[in-house]
Amino acid sequence: MPGLEDLYKEIIMDHYRSPRNQGELASPPAHHALGINPSCGDEITVYVSVDDDDIITDVAIDGRGCSISQSAASMMSEAIKGKTTAEAAELSDAYKGMLAITDSGDKPDLSMGDLVALRGVSKFPARIKCATLGFNTLLQALENSGSTTSTE
Repeated sequence: MPGLEDLYKEIIMDHYRSPRNQGELASPPAHHALGINPSCGDEITVYVSVDDDDIITDVAIDGRGCSISQSAASMMSEAIKGKTTAEAAELSDAYKGMLAITDSGDKPDLSMGDLVALRGVSKFPARIKCATLGFNTLLQALENSGSTTSTE
């Protein structure tokens, strides 16, 4: 559907030009990680604050790279706020599952918000690492409290 594809491209470019939650958190985050895609040089740093109930209360991203990696990280940062860390991990799994499916004909899962705009990346296997860098880095951050790591 050409009209829908144009809308998805517009959403991706909007997040690339005006990334949400960009920068660092004002107070030291409980979790952070640096993710690097060595095949293309994309970089994402994810900062996450989690409260005592395991709810993500704040998130910030910083990085550089292609429109796919940067817009995907922006979309992810909006989608995980207010979720528990377990819900964020489930969203990561669902998102990665969406990207693994090609020409399935399934209706997109609109509960993913803007992330559904990246569904077409599944047609370009080399770009899937770009599209998943934000979530991979988020998961590393949540596993490694207060550390900086690299992920592919």
